[in-house]
Amino acid sequence: MDTAAASLFAPAAAAKPRHVLRPLHVPRGILPPRSHTRGPLAVRCAHSRAPPPPPPLPRADGPEAAAGAHPRLRLRRLAEEFRALPSDADRARRLLSLASALPRLPEPDRAPGNRVMGCVARVWLAARCGGGGRMRFAADSDSELSRGYCACLVAALDGATPEEVLAVDPADPGLAPLGAGMAAARSRASTWHNVLVAMQKRARAAIAAREGRHPGEPFPSLVIARDGVVRAHGSYAEAQAMFLSPDESKISELVNILMEKKIGVVAHFYMDPEVQGILTAAKKQWPHIHISDSLVMADSAVKMAEAGCDYVTVLGVDFMSENVRAILDQAGFNKVGVYRMSSEQIGCSLADAASSSEYTDFLREASGSFPSLHVIYINTSLETKAHAHELVPTITCTSSNVVPTILQAFAQIPDLNVWYGPDSYMGANIADLFQRMATMSDEEIAKIHQDHNRKSISSLLPRLHYYQDGNCMVHDMFGHEVVEKIKEQYCDAFLTAHFEVPGEMFSLAMEAKPRGMGVVGSTQNILDFIKDHLKGALDRNVDEHLQFVLGTESGMITSIVAAVRELLDMYNSSQERTNIEVEIVFPVSADAVSKTSINGSHHAGSSVAGLDNLTVVPGVSSGEGCSINGGCASCPYMKMNTLGSLLKICRQLPDKDNKLSLYQASRFNVKTPLGKSVAEVGCEPILHMRHFQATKRLSDKLVHQVVHGSAELKSNRLKERILKLIKLNVAIVE
Repeated sequence: MDTAAASLFAPAAAAKPRHVLRPLHVPRGILPPRSHTRGPLAVRCAHSRAPPPPPPLPRADGPEAAAGAHPRLRLRRLAEEFRALPSDADRARRLLSLASALPRLPEPDRAPGNRVMGCVARVWLAARCGGGGRMRFAADSDSELSRGYCACLVAALDGATPEEVLAVDPADPGLAPLGAGMAAARSRASTWHNVLVAMQKRARAAIAAREGRHPGEPFPSLVIARDGVVRAHGSYAEAQAMFLSPDESKISELVNILMEKKIGVVAHFYMDPEVQGILTAAKKQWPHIHISDSLVMADSAVKMAEAGCDYVTVLGVDFMSENVRAILDQAGFNKVGVYRMSSEQIGCSLADAASSSEYTDFLREASGSFPSLHVIYINTSLETKAHAHELVPTITCTSSNVVPTILQAFAQIPDLNVWYGPDSYMGANIADLFQRMATMSDEEIAKIHQDHNRKSISSLLPRLHYYQDGNCMVHDMFGHEVVEKIKEQYCDAFLTAHFEVPGEMFSLAMEAKPRGMGVVGSTQNILDFIKDHLKGALDRNVDEHLQFVLGTESGMITSIVAAVRELLDMYNSSQERTNIEVEIVFPVSADAVSKTSINGSHHAGSSVAGLDNLTVVPGVSSGEGCSINGGCASCPYMKMNTLGSLLKICRQLPDKDNKLSLYQASRFNVKTPLGKSVAEVGCEPILHMRHFQATKRLSDKLVHQVVHGSAELKSNRLKERILKLIKLNVAIVE
């Protein structure tokens, strides 16, 4: 019996009869005789009455099925009967009694391939398609509560057709035996959902086999074993793994030059795997190397300057180096040199969308609606932030804080209109999330934001606006083709999705989230999710294979492997080693992977169809290709940051002859249309975000700008109109 479950069994009054479920008829031979079943050990008072045997459960191939009762209906009736019991303790007793009647799986069926992921206890599911095309299921667990959940599902779905199995909605709260009410069993409740999802995966495979459809090749993946060894499956994964054990001579060369010249390095998670492998190893010898998402890069650069670095090299796209330059200047480190990795523009499809005339029109519409707040994604240029802030009061956000930022804004400013941009997928996903929240209870909503309830969430929906013509080319990859394959082959895996992915991928991860199998958020959120589940497996210290679908750019793999290896090393010295593995699956669209080998890869300067003015630097084999339909397997802009470029720049520092002028990060000495410094105005939305992160409230200055439309903002709009009229008159005169 589970320790958690044991605490539920408080002594009951002897004179009070216990309510039991009405018996349900089951055909002879479906459940084994009582004498053949070993139940859990129990202790009871010698004077108490023995509990009655549990009523058997209806089976999918029993009389009810012949009478036309759908498995979904049987599960609903079973859940209703559980809810009819007077207390959580009675419901737990019923679940445990059903567990005692569930046959044990033979040892060969308790194999790693039959393990169900995401369960606190070990759970196994054996499945096959039997006679008449009906599914045959058997399940087992080393937890009695989990066995009870398995007993319910096996009784309802064993003998059902594959279509009937797929017709059961795992998200339907009315079907789970204990729902969310029994506090001690909540950690086990995900077992019911995860076993059901695993049953549905087997049902999909049975339908595919019946129709003669080949499941197709699995997505490429990397498996990190308990000893830290990495196994690659598929050419794309092999290319990613190639640089996880970097060349020691290259590490030494880089470390020596960084130390000699006091150079710090800030890099984004999406770097080329070779660069990330070298940087990750070099960091052990030179601490002024930091790999992160875009938010933390500028903060890390300031810390490097404070520690005495004379230069900071930025491995990312141009808006990242611009932000680093501006934040260092604001912090008083204007003499610290900041260098990017290419003499050419290192663009970003998302940042480009925010600098378009269409986005300006979006902001003009917002400026005519009072009160309005513009929430702009951090992955935009400083110039875009400055121009936006002059039109509409603006606050920067990240994929991890965008939801609390918007919710707090609506809570803090009555009748507010929020205008989010430029990422259309993220905007649609935010709207989707709020629509889901509108169907939740007030208690559930309060856990997300204490100042909101169903009424407030419903009222804000019409006042949330988002730009609808901007996206990241990498996250655009996770479209219909990829999602369908995930549903078919990976629905029982852990699903991770960046907030920028299309709606279908977002929905998959959101549906998996309540059962502990999904996360939607930033790159750091995804990394933390993987680490947390690995920690749980290591704490349980049983054989485990954790499979994660990586719903973001594949460059994340270097940081993931490093974090996984670090955790494994930490636990290896303190416990008996079990066979725990972590598999990272790359859901790469077939259209987004080129067929070239290393020798036949794109040469520098080649263009990708449909992406004007984009230079693609050679990448890994069978990767880096882009498709108008499939997006990109990895970001070609980010891959312009090469190890060769980093070493070239470091060798030429200090740049006495000004040979690196094209590599210097832009310092905005230019003015906004209204005559202010771009750097000064563009940093203000970032500072508003920092205030929110520190206090969980919008700053008084920002609230005043939104609510009162400060005299300065009104004057700015007037000036802008006057300037337009002047330009128009000049044009007429000419």
